[in-house]
Amino acid sequence: MKFRILSVLAAVAVLFSSCGGGASSSNGNAADSGAQAQEPAAQKEIKMALVDGWAEGVAMTHLATEILQAQGYEVTVKKAAVDLVFASLANGDLDVFMDVWLPVTHGPKVEKFGDKIEQVGVNYDAARIGLVVPKYVEIDKIEDMNAHAEKFEGKIIGVESGAGITARTNAAIEEYGLNLEQVNSSTIAMLAELKKAIDENRWLVVAGWIPHWKFGRYELKFLEDSKGVYGAAETIETYCRKGFKETDPMAAKFFANFHLDEAQMADLLLKMEGEGEKSEIAQQWMNDNKELVEGWLK
Repeated sequence: MKFRILSVLAAVAVLFSSCGGGASSSNGNAADSGAQAQEPAAQKEIKMALVDGWAEGVAMTHLATEILQAQGYEVTVKKAAVDLVFASLANGDLDVFMDVWLPVTHGPKVEKFGDKIEQVGVNYDAARIGLVVPKYVEIDKIEDMNAHAEKFEGKIIGVESGAGITARTNAAIEEYGLNLEQVNSSTIAMLAELKKAIDENRWLVVAGWIPHWKFGRYELKFLEDSKGVYGAAETIETYCRKGFKETDPMAAKFFANFHLDEAQMADLLLKMEGEGEKSEIAQQWMNDNKELVEGWLK
């Protein structure tokens, strides 16, 4: 059996011509795949995890949701902190998480749960984490931060306390002997602080990463990490609960095929941060990239 993608217009037509069952995501949108979409071979519901504020995960998860719904799946997206996401995959409460950064960021979490979770595919292979500053900040290396600690107000603006980049930033503070402390709250709060500092032309350092739309919106740079605390390039991977590949090999194959290059990821992220419902943006992106999406569904 082979997946087949439905265009948005076809999906709308089915809504008005069929009284078959619909599929829903966590944002309440529904689309009836009707008789034209082939039925999944096994389970018809997929429970996906999402960490709110992680832009690349939000974008990929919304896109995957719309693609799978067009194939007749019911997709439920559950938002949770990253530690709970991994625990829920391990105990089988969730099926799939598309935002696992390896080998550094989430390496300890993957190791912790061992064979209770499984890798499905690699979504992106040009990711990076580290300390990020606006380009107008007049230093280029992490070891130069102490000399300007007052300009940074003695703070590194971090994200969620359980995030992998938070642990790496604590390690960087120790490794470089920085006279700054990490302040943690949320990704959304970090982005708000970054915008405010740039609007005021003020020095600020944040725990940051690419891919992320902030690099398209602002002029930013990574501080050089000569000690390699943050590692080199990372991959963003999809992990699933143990047994998911056997429960639904067709969906597993889709996730294995799902991959974005740098240009595709940048385009998706920028559009997802634009105006409009994310489900509608994802549907339009599907239609604009039919050949790519159809390749994922083979």
